[in-house]
Amino acid sequence: MTRMALFASLVVIVATTATSTAQTTSPYTGQEQRTIKALSNEEIRDLLEGRGMGLAKAAELNSYPGPLHVLQLANQLGLSDAQRTATETLYADMRNKAQPIGQQIIEIERNLDQAFAGGPIGPAILRAQVNAIAILQGELRAVHLETHLTQHSLLTPEQISRYDMLRGYGGNRTPHGSQRHSGG
Repeated sequence: MTRMALFASLVVIVATTATSTAQTTSPYTGQEQRTIKALSNEEIRDLLEGRGMGLAKAAELNSYPGPLHVLQLANQLGLSDAQRTATETLYADMRNKAQPIGQQIIEIERNLDQAFAGGPIGPAILRAQVNAIAILQGELRAVHLETHLTQHSLLTPEQISRYDMLRGYGGNRTPHGSQRHSGG
């Protein structure tokens, strides 16, 4: 390689590196305008409404359906009146448990955000608030997972297989466990 080609290559590499470094922006850009920096408006709505937010994926993706989606697919699943009523009750109970937990998470996230905004925040306050959020997030996840566990017991193995197929999880999977509600 000639000296001129080597020099030109070096100039291109340096210019490219300098340009890419100068154009690097944070993926958080714009989020500094949020009321609670750690939560989007959608996350706040989801917490207030008791939505699943993917917290029950371990159940959902292993043939343990969730009640909202079961209700949405009730006709395709051939739910009996008793199954529909039990699923509606289960869904309402889940929301009644999840919503207050979501409200508490929002409040503590707000407190944590305000502690950082007001500064300085001490390690003890930081740890206490983060631990409180973590405990509540675990409780919220447990509510959603327990609901999927109960929903599973309300359906027949055939309904669970159909649910998995309708949700796009692969129709060849066999639902776990044979214990179920009478389906009546």
